Amino acid sequence: AWYQRRVRVGNVLVDETAVIGKDCQIGPDVVIGPGCVIEDGVCIQRSTIMKGSRVGSHSWISNSIVGWRCRVGKWVRMEGVSVLGEDVAIKDELYVNGGRILPHKEIGASVPNPAIIM
Repeated sequence: AWYQRRVRVGNVLVDETAVIGKDCQIGPDVVIGPGCVIEDGVCIQRSTIMKGSRVGSHSWISNSIVGWRCRVGKWVRMEGVSVLGEDVAIKDELYVNGGRILPHKEIGASVPNPAIIM
């Protein structure tokens, strides 16, 4: 099982079809939906990752919602109640602070201040 090789803290719900990489810290208060892929070294706290999403290695997600079929790149930091709509792509090494990103967008620049991205 995934929790035998990963650090799990607090309340965590992970669908049985989700794939969690090694050296991840999941929790507290995290939900990971069906078919999600969480790559190695990811930290997720107080967040929800919806069905079919992928989180790239060494990313840090806190107080955020990652929508259906999203792609979060490697070394991404998301915080400040960021919300990704369906099918959003965040490129590698970006910072998203309080971004509300509408569906079907690709983000190629950091969002340092809370904003709605249409």
